[in-house]
Amino acid sequence: MRQGLAHQMLTEKCEAIIMIDPQKEIDWNEIWKSRTRGNRNSSPGRDCARIWESRESALRFWNMCLENSHRTEMVIRGTDITADSRVLDIGSGPGTLAIPFAGKVAHVTAVEPAQGMTDVLKEKMAEFGRENISIVRKCWEDVDVDVEKDLEPPYDVVIASFSLGMQEIRAAIEKMMQASSRYIYLYHFAGPSSWDRQWQELWPLLHGKEYLPGPKSDVLYNVLYQMGIYPNVMTFGLEHNQRYSTLDEAMVALAPQAHAETDEQKALLREYLWETMQEEGGALLMPGSSIRVKMWWEK
Repeated sequence: MRQGLAHQMLTEKCEAIIMIDPQKEIDWNEIWKSRTRGNRNSSPGRDCARIWESRESALRFWNMCLENSHRTEMVIRGTDITADSRVLDIGSGPGTLAIPFAGKVAHVTAVEPAQGMTDVLKEKMAEFGRENISIVRKCWEDVDVDVEKDLEPPYDVVIASFSLGMQEIRAAIEKMMQASSRYIYLYHFAGPSSWDRQWQELWPLLHGKEYLPGPKSDVLYNVLYQMGIYPNVMTFGLEHNQRYSTLDEAMVALAPQAHAETDEQKALLREYLWETMQEEGGALLMPGSSIRVKMWWEK
């Protein structure tokens, strides 16, 4: 009797699973959009264009990248370029890739929406004598790929390094394909980044709501697969440290990102930083690590 009931329950469970319409294909672009919306709605105002509007924030980002220059060197070495190459750098930031690329190729076009980032990029172009960089101050979604408009395609290399915050990722990739004559390189995250973990701890304390990370490389790979693109994939771990001279400096840098505006919020953030940061060489270090993924293919 019990065996018969168990068999009936198992059969009903299996039938329920089958009823989920196994023939219907998952739309991975919609998954990407849903997770991007979830991230933006859970933490409004944390998009990159707003975070990096000030020159001070952008310069701090540049200096942080110098602390972790091995990542930049790895990206440059891992890109198929020649002295005649033309490179399109999407989400260039203050030029952490555009500046070294420009020393090795014929031309770099840097697409970057944030005012602070482009201000620092111009300063670094002058400092390093890089005259072969053109800047397009727009989000990638707003860029017109046609010749004599925003860009000058085709580009031998199109690269988007940890700058895939687009809502419509499929359309963004199609535009990259349109701009490229040969290679596309995408860098993204696998699993939560150190700042995902940081905001997942802090956001409920500061704002009383859950922080939702954006889509990761699993979704990106499946979007590409559904587009008929089967990229090379390399996964690697990376440690990255943020260094501050004082706790006050860390507060100035992170309070705007955390939307810590009230005295209570600032006190909570300060306590979190005090408990999390490590002393090293007379400075305070915010250690971080993440699993990252490089996907690339040739047209």
